[in-house]
Amino acid sequence: MTDANSADRQIAQQRAHQPWLKLAALVLVVAALGLPINDLFRYALLVVAAVVIVAGTIAVRVAPWLGALAAVALCVLGQILFAAPRIEEGENVFIIDASGGALEAGLPREAFRRMLQEFDAKYLHERRCAASQDGCWRGQGFPTQTFAFSADGIFQRPAYSRRVTGIDFSDPIWLRLGFINELSYNWNSQVSELARAHRDRRSAAFLHQWTLAMPWFVMYRFPADFVGSALCWRGEVLWEGGGEQFAAVTHGDMACRTLTPQDIGRRIFGVAIAHDLAMRLDPTWPMRLRQLVEPALALAASAAVLALIVRVRARRLVLPFALIAATLLVALLNDASFLGGVRPFDSGDDGLVYDGYARVILQRLLAGDIAGTLEGGEAVFYYTPALRYLRAAEHVVFGESYLGYLSLIPLLPFLVFALFRRFLPMTWALALTLIFAAIPVGIGFGSSLVQYVKWAARGFADPAAYVLFLAGFVLLLGRLDQDPRERFARAFGAGLLFALALAVRPNIAPAAGVLLAGAGIAALVQREFARAVGLALGFAPVLALALHNWIYGGAFVLFTTTATHPLLMVMPPSAYLAALGELAHGEV
Repeated sequence: MTDANSADRQIAQQRAHQPWLKLAALVLVVAALGLPINDLFRYALLVVAAVVIVAGTIAVRVAPWLGALAAVALCVLGQILFAAPRIEEGENVFIIDASGGALEAGLPREAFRRMLQEFDAKYLHERRCAASQDGCWRGQGFPTQTFAFSADGIFQRPAYSRRVTGIDFSDPIWLRLGFINELSYNWNSQVSELARAHRDRRSAAFLHQWTLAMPWFVMYRFPADFVGSALCWRGEVLWEGGGEQFAAVTHGDMACRTLTPQDIGRRIFGVAIAHDLAMRLDPTWPMRLRQLVEPALALAASAAVLALIVRVRARRLVLPFALIAATLLVALLNDASFLGGVRPFDSGDDGLVYDGYARVILQRLLAGDIAGTLEGGEAVFYYTPALRYLRAAEHVVFGESYLGYLSLIPLLPFLVFALFRRFLPMTWALALTLIFAAIPVGIGFGSSLVQYVKWAARGFADPAAYVLFLAGFVLLLGRLDQDPRERFARAFGAGLLFALALAVRPNIAPAAGVLLAGAGIAALVQREFARAVGLALGFAPVLALALHNWIYGGAFVLFTTTATHPLLMVMPPSAYLAALGELAHGEV
């Protein structure tokens, strides 16, 4: 009996360690892939690895882990020693309303003069909106540096915006120009003659819905490794010659020019002011092979990690991959740019505000301004607080893309399945989950996956908040066979997820409060004090919102100031108290 109890304890300990081991395995895969993960190949590897790790069982023996660590270390070393040559890239919006400014000061004089002529010819002075008019671009911000900040360059120390290994875009949405969603460019396209973007809403245009209307430019400087490669483009390019003189070359169709030794180190501008712009670099074959080394090493190391420390049955992967594929298909059909592109968020929309603040947070962090980073762009929160910080973290991991938010959405079908399975037989739970994911019958009352995909693609906070809320609810419910020793950890996790959900979308507070209060009271009645303490400690970080508002703004605001806005607070706390009073007196 003693041996049996000892074996049970050992199994329970191994089971309790699995979440941490799985997290460590995922960290190894991310290390092999490298940051930022901003291309679809490495993102696909990450998704596959995450599914296999979560569905499988992680080895607890030391030897496989040493092998996995060695594989990742060799991968990282190989990526450093055999790194593909990088091209220096700089980009920015081109808007000018008066002399002076960062663009005029930093761009080559001849290149700036040509761009300014095109800008003035397209946006005539006499037709420009009044700077005092609400929503006019002239009353918004202008570039404060010659080349815009890019999250892709966080770990690169680029000379301009970022460093790239190749060039290939027919649509600037897939060039991933993050500056288009900076707060300074939140002008109203209905008021300004200078539009932000146009959208083709035809169902057949889902791959290229967005047309970037903002005037912009991109600049490249090539190292000597690219001599003999061909730079191809459609649109206008300013090609630098001797004496900082630039020749304007416009192609109506894609045409190419070979890079010569004289072009090395010189600046080549692609200009999208008077013409649309598409560019492609056709490298030499030796260069193509060098560019394949880093992704090949990432693939090999990721496969080695999974083979060495993960054990999984193939049939356990069928449902997860099916649900993820269904989610990604919905995202593709709704807005393909969500899958690796950067779309221009609508002016005045929540998405532009949150991503704009995230970019401010990142730039302050890189400048070493910790206080400014934590402030998050507002001394007292008006907009929902937490999504800006999550988006900043997203840009650290996924660079200039929205793949982080995309990664949250496939969790929804799994959370829905877990909730249904807690109360229903397997067949019913699976059927209802498939209906939620693939058949939009619940679109009228907010229970269809397509709605969450749509609002996440627009950058709204609601989908992220409800993913966190449902995850907290699943943890709060627990499993029927839950080990009593797991109660504190699960309660703490549930409380923390509810706190995060509330910070992302404070209107979740009533639902989170009811569930946490009910669970806490039940835990106290059942004398499960560890569970009650876990709930309280997990939820405690929500107080950081009020602390932020007090430290930075000197005001006691629990969550955001929108709670006092007469047009937004249609159900103030007094209304809830009145309803409870009526309910207590039987006035149903």
